[in-house]
Amino acid sequence: MKKVLPVILLLLFNCSVNAQKIDSIYVHLYTDSLKKGTYNYINVDGLLSNGRYLPLDSSHLNFTASAGKFFGNTLLIDRDFAAEKVEIKVVLKANPALNKEFVIYVKKKPDDENLRTVDEIFNGVQPPKSKRKKG
Repeated sequence: MKKVLPVILLLLFNCSVNAQKIDSIYVHLYTDSLKKGTYNYINVDGLLSNGRYLPLDSSHLNFTASAGKFFGNTLLIDRDFAAEKVEIKVVLKANPALNKEFVIYVKKKPDDENLRTVDEIFNGVQPPKSKRKKG
C-alpha cells in the first residue's frame, strides 16, 4: 500500500497538469484603436485543453511592439507618436510556437468631447455642442 499511494498521487498530479495545457491563444481587444499617452490594455486568453479559457498576462506571455513600451499587458504609446499603426506580437513563454501577431491602429481624433457632469445627467441638461470644422 505504501508503494501504491505515491504512484496514484503522481498519476493524479500528471492528469491535473495535462488538463491545464494551453492549446491556443486569442487576442480580445477592448477598443478598435490605441490612444496616445494612455495605457492600452491588451487582453489575451488561452484556450485550455479542457475547453476552458484562462486570462493570460506577462507571467505567461512575452509582449513586443513596434512602438511604445509594455507594462505587463498594458502598452503605453507616446503622445508624440506619428505613425498610424503599431504591430504587436504575443508569444506564450511555455510554448513559443503559440504566438499571435496583429496590428492595432492609433486613434487619430483628439479626445476633446465634453461629457456631461453628474448634475447635468440627473437634471436633464444637455452639454454644449462641440464645434465641427467644415470641409
